[in-house]
Amino acid sequence: MTDSDDKPVRKVPRKVTPAYLQRAAMAYLERYSSSAENLRRVLRRKVDKRCRLRGEDPAEFHEAIDEVVAKSLRIGLIDDTRFAEARVATLRRRGGSARAIQAKLSAKGVDRATIAAALEGEDSDEDKAALAFARRRKLGPFRLGERAPYRDKDLAALARAGFRFDLARRIIDGEIEDLEA
Repeated sequence: MTDSDDKPVRKVPRKVTPAYLQRAAMAYLERYSSSAENLRRVLRRKVDKRCRLRGEDPAEFHEAIDEVVAKSLRIGLIDDTRFAEARVATLRRRGGSARAIQAKLSAKGVDRATIAAALEGEDSDEDKAALAFARRRKLGPFRLGERAPYRDKDLAALARAGFRFDLARRIIDGEIEDLEA
């Protein structure tokens, strides 16, 4: 479809309504687990895009977005505590350090108290996570061939991932059998 100047005509999207916001929230939550703040950001991005295309002010829809988020919280579709605990468990299995997990959850809008509660009592998990990270990245004892020339690089990789130096040194200098025991 083109206009008289042979430029494509862009279809103007429909007006933002509370029903649209609810459907958008449900569609997002069907696919992804989310925190309340993250859902709010997703809905604001959608509203901003539609309003930009329609030439409207997105600020007038912020209250409707807050209502959709509040309703989702009230009926249990989103729960920051449950979200944080699930993400901590997943990221720990993949080899995430407490610092990296804290940064990722903060980026999703989870407050510090909820993050701290989800990470509480996870000291032994930090060791398992460092071991999982080293195994996945083939660092230290999991490296094929000679390890000594790569020791500093392996320590740096664990440090960048957010693990303490003493833990990184123990993993990199250890043997697989001793570490897994």
